[in-house]
Amino acid sequence: MAGFKTFLKSGHAPTLFAAFLYFDFCFAVWVLNGAMAPFISETFNLTAAQKGFMISVPILAGAFMRFPLGILAQYIGRKNAALVEMAMVMGALAFGFFFISSYNDVIAMGVLLGIAGASFGVALSLGSGSLPPKYKGLAMGIAGAGNSGTVLAVLFAPPLAVAYGWQTVYGLAGLCMLVPFAVMVIFAREPQDSAHQTFREHIACLFEKDGWAFSLIYAVTFGGFIGLASFLPTYFHDQFGVSKVEAGQLTMLAAVMGSAVRVVGGYLSDRVGGITTLSGVLLMIAATLVLCGLAGASLPLTTLLFMLCFASLGAGNGALFQLVPLRWPLATAVAGSMIGEIGAVGGSFIPLAMGFSKEYTGTYLWGFVAFAACALLLLAMLRKMQVRWTRTWAEKGGRAHVSPPEMQVSPSAKPASAH
Repeated sequence: MAGFKTFLKSGHAPTLFAAFLYFDFCFAVWVLNGAMAPFISETFNLTAAQKGFMISVPILAGAFMRFPLGILAQYIGRKNAALVEMAMVMGALAFGFFFISSYNDVIAMGVLLGIAGASFGVALSLGSGSLPPKYKGLAMGIAGAGNSGTVLAVLFAPPLAVAYGWQTVYGLAGLCMLVPFAVMVIFAREPQDSAHQTFREHIACLFEKDGWAFSLIYAVTFGGFIGLASFLPTYFHDQFGVSKVEAGQLTMLAAVMGSAVRVVGGYLSDRVGGITTLSGVLLMIAATLVLCGLAGASLPLTTLLFMLCFASLGAGNGALFQLVPLRWPLATAVAGSMIGEIGAVGGSFIPLAMGFSKEYTGTYLWGFVAFAACALLLLAMLRKMQVRWTRTWAEKGGRAHVSPPEMQVSPSAKPASAH
């Protein structure tokens, strides 16, 4: 407890809380179509492939909106960028409440829900911005635990849809967004951890191997989280015949694990290193994904396996973002947004793969197997690249340097042994 008090006193705790709340509510909005997919599918009589596409659209749209928001945050500040985004999200939810009447409208609404998904990089950078390097893993884990918004969506959206109609849920969500908006205005302050840089310097991570390596790993850890969290209500409802509300409750059990263990992943990575932590969780992700596909006849076993899978995904998310501020200390928001963008693209793969696997093979198994194979490939890549990483910008295992470097490390600044 004393250590946690020291952690809170080392930075601005109200900003960290505001960042968590902002990300939490935005995340809930982002996955609304997934949480209500059984209702929407029933209304428009959708095929398995159409369900997968509908669920993937908000994820993909949010991915492509993340990087522009990260750039905007570098120029108007992370707090102001968060406020602009939340205002746009409330406008999008008003569209959903008043104007949806067809499947095409649902797809358009999915694009608008992507605005909420853009919050990732800004929320994490805002929350960790006032913390010293040795605490950034934990701070990003706390801010990133806002992906617990999935729990809010799958827990509250289905019963509200039963009581008032699924379209009304959009309007209620819009009203709820006033809470994080007010907290951000009143309590958050802009961190003083950024320096003026040129546009080229801002986007430098786009042209580096490390940036793409992080992005691909995050496509499995975060992509797996958001993709599965969005698809599980449909999976539980269709595979096991449970009610729409029960499907949301079962999804909640898995999502809670992923959100809670993200903080543990950041905390553990501060001590043993993000690389070490990621190596373990990628193995666990691959194993549990395959087992989930094979356990499709048992609801209790499937639920337990999904909880283990989400715990691994959450720990992986925290571990990877312990490494980001070490690699890009002066451009964390932009680097985080780019990595989050590719990660969310990976998330859109899961509903599509599941939908097509079910429609053309009669089983969801091959969708699980395909994503597990991706996890193993990226584990091999991580083990190869970690040799150079621990010779340049990180300590053994991916821990922070005891004395943080004064300048951001350039990919070209390698010791002779790395050439």
